[in-house]
Amino acid sequence: MKKHKSNKAWLHEHVTDPFVQRAKAEGWRSRAAFKLMEIDEKDHLLKPGMTVVDLGAAPGSWSQYAIRRIQPQGRLFALDLLPIEPLDGVIFLQGDFREDDVLHQLETGLEGREVDLVLSDMAPNMSGVQLVDQSRVMHLAELTLDFAREHLKPGGDMLVKVFQGSGYMELREAMREVFEVILVRKPDASRDRSAENFLLARRKRP
Repeated sequence: MKKHKSNKAWLHEHVTDPFVQRAKAEGWRSRAAFKLMEIDEKDHLLKPGMTVVDLGAAPGSWSQYAIRRIQPQGRLFALDLLPIEPLDGVIFLQGDFREDDVLHQLETGLEGREVDLVLSDMAPNMSGVQLVDQSRVMHLAELTLDFAREHLKPGGDMLVKVFQGSGYMELREAMREVFEVILVRKPDASRDRSAENFLLARRKRP
């Protein structure tokens, strides 16, 4: 019964959420688009002509927003284990970005271009067990950092979703070894009760 009430409360919150309503009205794939939009407006992440990699991109709202900001001549690669409905201008690679065949497809698609920005709004399937979910989210953030360390150009930026809690400070320290500046962002579209925030890492060290 308690779980049923919790599900009903979540559904009511979701349906009445102004960002959900605005996303539907404006044609965004999810409310998450407004998180990237707010950070971009504040920090000027996306510019025409950039090459961007969006990790864990499904359902595609970050890619949907980013591709508009990097045109003309921009190139965006969206990677996910799950399928994504096609988006104009977005190159979708389905698979695990840690695997050689997916990385080979990415490198082929880049055609020698350097990656200017790595985005990750990845989240695991939530178990409801706080310690388990925290560990899974931070692991995905660590994988994003590993990817950026290998594939992002010197001077490039990374934006990654994290949860405050166990492993958070350790990740920030690891990011400082790779990037010159680490900023914390909590956009309005992130629910107040959520531990979610975003770490914006700027200017990858040579």
